[in-house]
Amino acid sequence: MHVAFFLLLAASLARFLLRHPWDGRGAWVVALSVALAALYALGPGAAAPASRRGRVWLAAVVVVWTVLVVAAPSFALCAVPLLFTGLRLLPRRAALALVTLLTLFVVGALQRLADPGLDPVTLVAPPAAAAIATAVFLHARRQAERQRALIADLLRTRRDLAATERREGTLAERQRLSMEIHDTLAQGLSSQRMLLQAADRTWDGDPETARHHVRTAAAIAEHNLAEARRFVHDLAPADLAGGGGLAPALRALAARETTGGLLVGFHAEGADAALPDRVASALLRIAQGALANVREHAGATRAALTLTRLDDQVVLDVADDGRGFDPSAAPPPGTDARGHGLPAMRARLAALGGTLTVESAPGEGTVLSASVPLEARR
Repeated sequence: MHVAFFLLLAASLARFLLRHPWDGRGAWVVALSVALAALYALGPGAAAPASRRGRVWLAAVVVVWTVLVVAAPSFALCAVPLLFTGLRLLPRRAALALVTLLTLFVVGALQRLADPGLDPVTLVAPPAAAAIATAVFLHARRQAERQRALIADLLRTRRDLAATERREGTLAERQRLSMEIHDTLAQGLSSQRMLLQAADRTWDGDPETARHHVRTAAAIAEHNLAEARRFVHDLAPADLAGGGGLAPALRALAARETTGGLLVGFHAEGADAALPDRVASALLRIAQGALANVREHAGATRAALTLTRLDDQVVLDVADDGRGFDPSAAPPPGTDARGHGLPAMRARLAALGGTLTVESAPGEGTVLSASVPLEARR
């Protein structure tokens, strides 16, 4: 737009000099042209839209241009860049007033340049062109404002979505840590407490058995330390770290949980194929949590882990011969087995599309069955 203004100004000055030999007004026209060019050059780079300085500059440019058009109608075409500059710098009403003023001067100038008599084209063409240009500019500006508002809304929505995702991620991490702590550290601490209590009771009468309990508690503490380091870094359980699969890990868990008062067995059925890491880790954690419930609340003497691999699913059963309970009854106060443990297991399985079934009755033991479909995991 600025380049067009200077080209139109130069062309108008050249036309004036070619059509009108140097006369008394020639010096004034040249001086006004140079002044208008210098004044216009000072404004566009420094004048910010809607600023007071920009409006003062535009008023000065329009005044000089008006005087120049009165002296030489050839400069009327310079109104086109001034029209768009006014639309950009002024409020809507002021801009429309300026457009009207510029159009009237252009019509008057073109009438002076035309042949004697009234020319309908010079009366209709400038207002029509000004109206079209103004309508297009205002429409484009409205579209730009709407686009800016839309972009602002999108950015705000993206920030809100990012904040929501951060909150959900924090809650998910808290849930993960709570389940990991319940199924590993809490279980290990409970085992250590029971072993140390047993060692304290037998220390005087049977020192060798007491020392065995202490050594077992130390081994559990070492295992729990490895578990803590791994789940903090979101790694697989320590029993799965060797790469042997879920069956050897469950067999090692059964051996570790077997104590003087509880015998834990393990049995595997079906094809010995590798399971997805998430499935193996979840089932191992469920087995750990279930055995913790058996040891702390069931009063059982025997427990069995059974891993069954089918074509479309894998099932882990944990059975015990303990006192059992009513699954539909409300959990007794302070009973973690039916408080945090089972919901945590269901949450693990739900994330994998699996289900948890608990069959139990008072005095008849408990069978916990966790199944995970495998077709969706391929």
